[in-house]
Amino acid sequence: MSKKKNFVPYISANNSLPELTITAVLIGFVLAIVFGAANAYLGLKTGLTVSASIPAAVISMAILRGIFKRQSILENNIVQTMTTAGEALAAGTIFTLPALFFIHAAPSQATITFIVLMGGFLGVFMMVPLRRMLIVNEHEVLPYPEGTACAEVLKSGEQGGSQAKLIGYGFLIGGLFKIAGDGFHLFKTTIETGLGKFKFATLSMDTMPALLGVGYIIGPRIAGQMIAGGLLSSVVLIPLIGFFGSANPAAIFPAIAPIGKLTAHDIYVNYIRYIGAGAVAAGGLITLMKTLPLLISTVKDTFTGLRGRGSTNFSDLERTDRDIPSKMILIGVILLVLIIAFSPLVNVGFLGALSIAIFGFLFVTVASRIVGIVGSTTMPVSGMTIATLLIVTILFKASGHIGQAGMIASLIVVSIVCVSLGVAGDISQDLKTGFLVGGTPWKQQVAMMIGVLSSGLFIGSILILFDQSYGLGSDALPAPKAALMQIVAQGIMSSDLPWEFIFIGIALAVTIEFLGLNSLTVAVGFYLPLSVSTPIMIGGIVRVVTEFFAQQEVKEKRERVGTLFASGLIAGEALISVIIALLIVPGFINPEAPVIFDSNLLSCLLFLALAVLFISIIWRQKRTDGE
Repeated sequence: MSKKKNFVPYISANNSLPELTITAVLIGFVLAIVFGAANAYLGLKTGLTVSASIPAAVISMAILRGIFKRQSILENNIVQTMTTAGEALAAGTIFTLPALFFIHAAPSQATITFIVLMGGFLGVFMMVPLRRMLIVNEHEVLPYPEGTACAEVLKSGEQGGSQAKLIGYGFLIGGLFKIAGDGFHLFKTTIETGLGKFKFATLSMDTMPALLGVGYIIGPRIAGQMIAGGLLSSVVLIPLIGFFGSANPAAIFPAIAPIGKLTAHDIYVNYIRYIGAGAVAAGGLITLMKTLPLLISTVKDTFTGLRGRGSTNFSDLERTDRDIPSKMILIGVILLVLIIAFSPLVNVGFLGALSIAIFGFLFVTVASRIVGIVGSTTMPVSGMTIATLLIVTILFKASGHIGQAGMIASLIVVSIVCVSLGVAGDISQDLKTGFLVGGTPWKQQVAMMIGVLSSGLFIGSILILFDQSYGLGSDALPAPKAALMQIVAQGIMSSDLPWEFIFIGIALAVTIEFLGLNSLTVAVGFYLPLSVSTPIMIGGIVRVVTEFFAQQEVKEKRERVGTLFASGLIAGEALISVIIALLIVPGFINPEAPVIFDSNLLSCLLFLALAVLFISIIWRQKRTDGE
């Protein structure tokens, strides 16, 4: 469908406001690192990440308008574009690269930086030729929900000061809560209790502000499906397996039998995590299959659109329609693929580089279109990544790359592809924002690459720091998506996996899908400890309470207020976690230190008080706005 003829961007093509300025780049550089670190922590903890575009837009308006007295909406757009680069890069990194730590092949900081930069730059380069077709020509077809919402925030820039305070309040509260719990060990940050005579059944909760914020953002439906998976694991299957295992532990728990004491954790390690891995893998592939018609039509429409586009002279185009020239894009992609093929940092060879080029372009194309329909949050990244991993691992094994070396090469290839499609999906939303407000596409594309560079230079240090302080794969940072990647790669390269449990997980995901639920969401809740899903559900309840019986216009206003405060909670806790990690490594903080007030009830009350405070802030903002 062609572009609507009477569409006029917020800033016209002949109006050249300041845009890609040094001030905007510096602010975006810092925010890309901040939100990259925050999403890295959140993704390692929960397997979920949150969009940074709206918080970044609000913060940039507060700084540029409030401090520097600059009034250019296009500068604000550049800042939010750079910030989302950090978020997308972190997501692609933590969903895949921790798997290398799990197989005792921890990459160096230089290798991690190389992987994420190659993936990030490929994501930008491969999406640029699609912009005119997807963003402009199909403006009325593809809404790009996050990009459109961010444009509305930018256009209502006069509210930036009050909105920025909400993020600041959340940042301060989330940070202080984290310092008190994990810094000074004043109270327990994980509470757990049994259920009396209900043997092996447990209820648990992490008292983490970030998870409360995540629950609010994703809403009660998704949060409810996550906790359903957690309850299925903790109070159904674990007690069931424990009941039969207790009768004759030597039969199914030979390593535990001499000890004589079976625990819920033993059952989780030996059974649930494999069943959960099978369920998550199947859920990801089911999600991908459900979008298969869209995938096929996307590839077809993309190539049709590219053939019909014709050549255009950069200087003949309006400011709002200028992309990075196609020749530069083609040269950039070829150079990146050649660098990957011959780089000693990754050792994936020509086969790996070719796989990256093919699957990268295929899934970048799919991601760029799918996010225009369903948004970044529900884009099937897991499904596309698992599909790539399955094919690439089989190819490496067939070519003689087996064992540990084959797994490492497969995971590196998949990491680059995952980062590229995450960045491509994100820049698609950003370019939609730019299209609506009247930004210059090539300047946004350059800004995205600067954001990739800034976050990419630090993400390796953050990942290694988290591993040294908390331990990747531990209860503190389970990295569920990366653990799944490890199990898939290991299962193809070797035959030592308990495939019976993987198949049970697959059957479970199919059953859940037939029940009308999102099998991937439930499976992630099943795989993660219940302690993660519980605070997320409370966050969803906060959203229900604050929006109950509200009219649509009021509901949207409250949702924006809550999203900003929730984003502050997430960023505050995540950044304090980085600081605590820096203090753990040299021994200034002992993560195993005894808790001063060792009470489940106290921790629970403190967390519920935080939830009540969350509700009161939204209602107070309501009265301030005169609803």
